[in-house]
Amino acid sequence: MAVTTDLKPLAHAAQAAARQLQAASPAAKNQALLSMAARLGAQQEALFQANQKDLEAAQAAGLSPAKLDRLRLSPKVLADLITGLEQLAAMPDPVGALEEVQVRPNGLLVGRMRVPLGVIGFIYESRPNATVEASAISLKAGNAILLRGGKEAWHSNQALVHLLQQALAEASLPPEAIQLVPTTDRQAVLAMCHLGGLLDLIIPRGGKELIELVEREARMPVLAHAEGVNHLYVDQSADLEMAVQIALNGKAQRPSTCNSLEKVLVHQAIAPAFLPRLAQAMQEAGVELRGDERTCALIPAKPASPEDWQTEYLDLILTIKVVDSLEEALTHIARYGSHHTEAICTQHYPHAMRFLREVDASLVLVNASPRFNDGFQLGLGAEIGISTRKLQAYGPMGVKELTTTKFVALGQGQVRE
Repeated sequence: MAVTTDLKPLAHAAQAAARQLQAASPAAKNQALLSMAARLGAQQEALFQANQKDLEAAQAAGLSPAKLDRLRLSPKVLADLITGLEQLAAMPDPVGALEEVQVRPNGLLVGRMRVPLGVIGFIYESRPNATVEASAISLKAGNAILLRGGKEAWHSNQALVHLLQQALAEASLPPEAIQLVPTTDRQAVLAMCHLGGLLDLIIPRGGKELIELVEREARMPVLAHAEGVNHLYVDQSADLEMAVQIALNGKAQRPSTCNSLEKVLVHQAIAPAFLPRLAQAMQEAGVELRGDERTCALIPAKPASPEDWQTEYLDLILTIKVVDSLEEALTHIARYGSHHTEAICTQHYPHAMRFLREVDASLVLVNASPRFNDGFQLGLGAEIGISTRKLQAYGPMGVKELTTTKFVALGQGQVRE
């Protein structure tokens, strides 16, 4: 209960800041975003030092290489964050935009105005870059945000939030619009979930247990960023070299991310020609292969267990299944997919269109790597997460996804008869 009491002042301050942001000009918000970008560049050495403390503690605690990769605040990560902030500042401001305007028969002008959501609670693990992305997107959309990061990134998050609050103050915006929960105690997650009436939305971004806990306990709407059990279906008509490169990029480019490839489904007609080429490429990249009986008969691979088909590895492990048809591939994805990212490699247009229509995922791709399911890559500037639920947002959540609409009506004295 003490944790809940401690968080309420932060939430009340966030509400007050959100009201100020509703009236803030696009120029002021953009000034803050550009100041954030400049400060990331100017203070990178201090940020690296804070991040190094987290990395050393994480290594001593025995965190996996995948989690260490997500925790690392590298020069490239910082450069990407700076670019994202600059792109976000250059994007149109959605707040106040009028949509679907129509004139009613009585002359009343009716439309929808895009408005902020209010105060967002963001619960996430390991990734300090998410601190910047989530805060920047919330600000652009006119929202205040309450951040609860993981203990692994405690020093990094403190340094980043201090920098972001300085940028807000420089733009004459309330620093309380971006706040870090001052504890990594797990009870703080429950405390945030129980702040109904103070938080307008909560977004959990992490493991399956965290998502389930938040969805079970939250007293406000939840936008869940769930695991990525992502498939590539290699169709009978696929360009085999293209399929190898898509699979290799999807699995090995950065296996610790939720948009990495976890499963490959291969049409039986091309399996004898394709699988040896795939196995060679994956072996050279250090990827462990697991497969069904038909896969193991064609290439060296460990027999897949029932759990393998529903597991998100976030590691250099790939499971392969030989299927008899597109229909079987669709059925498999419907059973084991996590509604995150699914791809097909094919030169057959009807198969591509059927895959796009029937596969239920936040991003469905034809002849492209699943690694493109990312707000920056899809033109959103950045993202606060990838929603695998269908209400409010489905897929990467950018600025527009963190707003809603209200009806507005302009009249000249009309009264209802």
